[in-house]
Amino acid sequence: MGLCRSKLPQTGRPLRPKEKDILKSPLIIFVMGGPGCGKGTQCKYMATKYGLCHVGLGQLLRQEAQRGTQRGRQIHDLMRQGLLVPTGIVLDMVSDNMLSHPESRGFLIDGFPRELKQAQEFERIVGRAPDAVMVFDCSMETMVRRVLRRGQVERRADDAEPAIQRRLETHYTLCEPVLTFYQRKNLLRNVDAAIA
Repeated sequence: MGLCRSKLPQTGRPLRPKEKDILKSPLIIFVMGGPGCGKGTQCKYMATKYGLCHVGLGQLLRQEAQRGTQRGRQIHDLMRQGLLVPTGIVLDMVSDNMLSHPESRGFLIDGFPRELKQAQEFERIVGRAPDAVMVFDCSMETMVRRVLRRGQVERRADDAEPAIQRRLETHYTLCEPVLTFYQRKNLLRNVDAAIA
């Protein structure tokens, strides 16, 4: 998705001390990679196998976009164009989803962070870094092929060719600073996602 050009909030709401306490101990793993790299599919398997909660950012955004609210319509328009949803909305949705599962021993947060500001804001709001950041790597050709196939099956508005190209360009542009940020913290774990 591309850079955000929206009037929606750019920062997330601060968590109350009790909410921060809930998120202190569970395992938090961010799962990054371009569209179609397989992160969502693998997160479902890992969540089941290890008893973790899968927080799929794309799914949360699509659900919100289907609602008839003004925010939902704005998110739908941004996603259809392949643009990034503002950081504030993303952070609120991720933290709300995590807080709705206080019993979870851990979270696989798929498709997050998509830009450095999201990574920094998450740490500011939640009060901690993730435990690990998994990066699913595969070629651009593989991702495009997978996303086009998925778009035909699932009829997702953000899986149309113009949006795919914009999402991939944005991914590669915005991903590098995020990877550097987590590499310095020694949190990156690379996964070969080319097989499928």
